[in-house]
Amino acid sequence: MHAIVAGITVQRYNGETVMKRIPEINIDDYDYDLPEERIAQFPAEERDRSKLLIYNKGIISGDIFRNIHNCLPDDSLLIFNNTRVIRARLLFRKETGAVIEILCLEPLSPPEYGMAFSSSGPVEWKCLVGNLKKWKSVAMTSGFMHKGKNYRLLAEKIEPVGDAWKVRFSWNSSDITFGEVLESLGHIPLPPYVRREDMKDDYIRYQTVYSKNDGSVAAPTAGLHFTPHVLKNILAKGIRSVELTLHIGAGTFQPVKAKEISQHKMHCEHFHINREELRTILKAEGKRIAVGTTSVRTLESLYWLGVKALNNKGVLDNIPVVDQWEWVDEEREVSMQESFGMLMNIIDKREHGFIRASTNIMIVPGYRFRVINGMITNFHQPKSSLLLLISAYVGDEWKKIYAYAMENEFRFLSYGDACIFL
Repeated sequence: MHAIVAGITVQRYNGETVMKRIPEINIDDYDYDLPEERIAQFPAEERDRSKLLIYNKGIISGDIFRNIHNCLPDDSLLIFNNTRVIRARLLFRKETGAVIEILCLEPLSPPEYGMAFSSSGPVEWKCLVGNLKKWKSVAMTSGFMHKGKNYRLLAEKIEPVGDAWKVRFSWNSSDITFGEVLESLGHIPLPPYVRREDMKDDYIRYQTVYSKNDGSVAAPTAGLHFTPHVLKNILAKGIRSVELTLHIGAGTFQPVKAKEISQHKMHCEHFHINREELRTILKAEGKRIAVGTTSVRTLESLYWLGVKALNNKGVLDNIPVVDQWEWVDEEREVSMQESFGMLMNIIDKREHGFIRASTNIMIVPGYRFRVINGMITNFHQPKSSLLLLISAYVGDEWKKIYAYAMENEFRFLSYGDACIFL
């Protein structure tokens, strides 16, 4: 845990207090004019026909995403986030006509995603609640149909959890799982700046073609442009790929409201990676190119997880946390090989062959990237933590990049166009 005072974060580890000085950054310096009409409300007609901005060694050019294999170095390793968006948005209509919206953020009991989705009994989730003042009673119900049979879902408001709520869900039959409940009753949680209700197409288009592991309430949007055709061209060029999983929370859309970065509390997201994937990344001889800021956050968090293990002589909590300012004032210079090597040693000593952790890491200008050599991403909101991450990578050039995108009619945000930074 940490507290922040005047640009200094006080972090407590095992009872010890550590002072860290955070870079002094004014969020107003990361603002730009984003007209409403430039925010994409629908995806491109074809995934890989979206525009692609290429930034390479200070030179900006444009293309379409279908041709991205032409600008990828031959020895690249692409790192994908294979999380899958769940139908996390549940709507309960009261007799008065008022609609209460419950957005499932992460499971609390059982706490593991797979177990929560496969549970045929009551589950508890951390949830955001829309129209909370109208939720007077403890419980609400909603009817739904699954495979021709009628069911009822009961939602009970238990207690506050930070700025969210613990909600218990139960249903009137044990012959279906909570995952099937969400598939039948839930809605795709489109971003707040997509000002329309979800449609049938969104259930396909707001997922990457390689999504596998259920758990996100937002898509890793850089991956939305990939098609089997694009992946085939990349493979034909000899470019390898690897997957990891970070489940994206609603906090990814949270603006940085504090003027000074030191006052912003970063959201937490859960990730995991297995030994073979970790080894592939470690042994990569060419450029490691992250597909999406979520892959960037995961890779850089893995590095700091390894540093934490080295500092603690190989000991990590069962589900360790990479803190928001883990990287600030770190005096010990650790190579990626040392860090990832330590994580592989930890995996080898465990029965299961993977690392599971969570991260609050906030990557801002002043951060030095330890793992990635390039990234593919979309265009991000003004004054957002993701724009700060982009600036950490390309510096003030982000202004030139975004100006080019504006002048050349690029579409912005989740359903918008893509860019690659090399």
